[in-house]
Amino acid sequence: MNSWVEISERRLLGNYRLLAQAAGGDTSVLAVVKANAYGHGAAVCAPVLAQAGAEWLGVADGAEGACLREALAAAGIERDSQPQVLAMCGSLGDDVELVVRNELTPVVWEQQQMESLAAAVRQRAGDTAPLPIHLEIDTGMARQGVAPGEELHTLLHWLKRQAHLRLDGVMTHFASAEVAGSPQTVIQMRRFQEAIGAVTAVGLRPSWVHVGSSSTVDNQGAEQNPAWLRSLASTVGARSMVRPGIALYGYCLPIEQSGSDGNDVASTVRSELGPIMSWKTRVISLREVQPGDTVGYNATYIAEKPMRLALLPVGYADGLRRELSGSNLLPGGWTMVRGQRASIVGRVSMNLTVVDVTEIPAVTVGDEVVILGDGVTADDHARLAHTISYEIVCGVRTASRLVP
Repeated sequence: MNSWVEISERRLLGNYRLLAQAAGGDTSVLAVVKANAYGHGAAVCAPVLAQAGAEWLGVADGAEGACLREALAAAGIERDSQPQVLAMCGSLGDDVELVVRNELTPVVWEQQQMESLAAAVRQRAGDTAPLPIHLEIDTGMARQGVAPGEELHTLLHWLKRQAHLRLDGVMTHFASAEVAGSPQTVIQMRRFQEAIGAVTAVGLRPSWVHVGSSSTVDNQGAEQNPAWLRSLASTVGARSMVRPGIALYGYCLPIEQSGSDGNDVASTVRSELGPIMSWKTRVISLREVQPGDTVGYNATYIAEKPMRLALLPVGYADGLRRELSGSNLLPGGWTMVRGQRASIVGRVSMNLTVVDVTEIPAVTVGDEVVILGDGVTADDHARLAHTISYEIVCGVRTASRLVP
């Protein structure tokens, strides 16, 4: 392998337990493993989370849910013992059959979606139990969800008459969860409370009420903390649930104060999380260059002194961002070689990257190199690539394996 990814079981368990503790004992944690567990490998991470006690796992769609069921079974977890699986991004077409066949719980917000799901349930011979669904309320993102008011009212009355669907949960998603004291969040909370009232007013009784990303759990300084959610759920006899994703894998956006440039004003877990991914490769070649020699495409790096360079068999095709390229005027990213920083010099190319090992003694071909892990994080890469850690880890295109 040109590169490989190791997933720390110890850190994954530690992050999950930290989030569960922050959420509170009465609030369940839905562990989001969509997008291949944010690039970390759902087949590797999901069994660990299931065995740690996660009642729910979250995937994007029916196809991901089907793969997840197979991975849990391959790990020796019988179907009856597997967590419930929430398909979070809507279901139409062939995806509907995958949802029903694999006993997933779909997130819905339009009548067309629910009609397709009900038809698929009717077509399954011997199926009599209605399919549990979770209704998403659009409280301010204009992305997924039914709008509060007349649109919600009409949908609820239609749903109440359905024999093949059962309202198991009601949910929403905060647009500014990482902002403490966000006025938008306050408005979303009020709209969600009103929507929950509308649900119960027509006689529907969900088992779950849930809100919340990783930042919602971390942002204990805002009104959106899990205590508010527990109180809301209890008013309708439901259980509360939060849905952390990136924090499971060791990252979380800094909590910002509304109207201020300050960060981490009310963070509770971010500083204690441990990144679980170590992305590694090996030195495949070494060379000496002299002052004036150029490195990489378009000669964006020119050696100013004698240098020793190591060649790595990874590049942007593998997920190593081109923005990490280093020039004489603008230093780029770095890797870790023998426990020391080795700066990227020249442009990151499709399958190859050059790093400076001049000051690192005794580097040889075959030496292990850390691309992401201890000493260099997804936050480091994100800062240089002008993005967020989510995009960095989701972009890693390398199979992972579990390590203790």
